[in-house]
Amino acid sequence: MKVLDRRKAIANRLLSAKEAISGGALSEEFGVSRQIIVRDITVLKGSGYDILSTHSGYVIQKSPLKERVFKLRHTTEQTEDELETIVDLGGTVVDVFVWHKVYGKVVAPLNIFSRLHVKQFIEGVRSGKSSELMNITGGYHYHTVRAESEEALDRIGDALNARGYIAPMI
Repeated sequence: MKVLDRRKAIANRLLSAKEAISGGALSEEFGVSRQIIVRDITVLKGSGYDILSTHSGYVIQKSPLKERVFKLRHTTEQTEDELETIVDLGGTVVDVFVWHKVYGKVVAPLNIFSRLHVKQFIEGVRSGKSSELMNITGGYHYHTVRAESEEALDRIGDALNARGYIAPMI
């Protein structure tokens, strides 16, 4: 994994964590030394992330990234294009969720921020290991998307809309 990709992955991991993550756990997860993790955390702090070092690990307080939820609808065959559109324009697909009439909100974390992650996700779905959540709601689903600016989120929304993936908010 390239340095910039690893740092983005560390930031995404901390942003999605419910509790502190130790440097050792991050080191193991990303296959680098704890010293590299400490350096990556320092660089992330310099980039605007408010990361605290606590006795139990790292906690992110504030992110310079912006988030937006998009309501989408498309076919299973269009999923790869949808995800690639988002990551190619600098977005991270934080999660997917659907509103089920019986179960309510059903959420799955994704943290997809590169074409490699898109490929891995698509292979997992196409291998028959699992099915996409949107299949239980007729293709309707939501993605929380994170990007560096509101303008980037606007570009992502425009591109998704141009492809016919944006569903009307009712």
